[in-house]
Amino acid sequence: ARRARGSAPAAALPLAEQILQDAAPRARARRGGPAGAEERGGDGGTDEFVDARLSRRILEQARRQQEELEAEHGPGAPAAPRQRAALPAGPGSDSEDDEEWPSLEKAAAAAGRSGDYGGEVEVDPEDEKAIEMFMNKNPPLRRTLADIIMEKITEKQTEVETALSELSGCPMPQLDPRVLEVYRGVREVLSKYRSGKLPKAFKIIPALSNWEQILYITEPEAWTAAAMYQATRIFSSNLKERMAQRFYNLVLLPRVRDDIAEYKRLNFHLYMALKKALFKPAAWFKGILIPLCESGTCTLREAIIIGSILSKCSIPVLHS
Repeated sequence: ARRARGSAPAAALPLAEQILQDAAPRARARRGGPAGAEERGGDGGTDEFVDARLSRRILEQARRQQEELEAEHGPGAPAAPRQRAALPAGPGSDSEDDEEWPSLEKAAAAAGRSGDYGGEVEVDPEDEKAIEMFMNKNPPLRRTLADIIMEKITEKQTEVETALSELSGCPMPQLDPRVLEVYRGVREVLSKYRSGKLPKAFKIIPALSNWEQILYITEPEAWTAAAMYQATRIFSSNLKERMAQRFYNLVLLPRVRDDIAEYKRLNFHLYMALKKALFKPAAWFKGILIPLCESGTCTLREAIIIGSILSKCSIPVLHS
């Protein structure tokens, strides 16, 4: 009888179910927990929650990230996938964030309504006259990529033609006609570009040894503002610092200054291109800020717009 009473609870279940029940893991209640912790779940498990301190840290980080996104793309911009932003793609790959355009287009519209991106500023005429007093009366001639390339081509033609005329009189070798045809087609695309993917032939330019000459064929002065922004993204990510400095100084800076002089404001995409160029801070300072200050012709409007980028972006201490 004693054995029957002791085995009665165990005999209530078949042997197979008893074995499975013994083999299954069992959740333990935390020590020091509330008295009713074991009764929260039907299986005896406990729900663990993030404590208040960690929750505050998580919310603080999320708020900072959202503020950074709004500062770069305008309010209401969707959160960009951080993994793709942290891994720069190669010059010939398709993962160049081409789908970033819709969010940038919405941010441009929002920024145009609010006017908070720094592209359009009100300038006091008296302040403008005061700063003009410090301008250089005889400023040095501003050079662009086209000027430098034409000088190099003329110089090279003279050297090669002189050397070949002394030897055999052979004609000077030129770029392959197929290459010229491809990049003339790229020029047509960039002169009308609004959104979408860029030609792969343009993405590989940073990997070419004669990238300046190829870039000259595409006529950067004829690019749309949207194309200039996309080009800045590609070149700032894939060019070395010294080469990026030349692109900033010979292509981006003249375009920005011309746009401000023409429209008394800066196009939103050119403004974002200046911000994106800060990916290489040393090249940005040497290719944009220092040449602008040394030119002796920096206007108050240019100083306010470009200064707003310095105030909004995070710059490493050594560079600043």
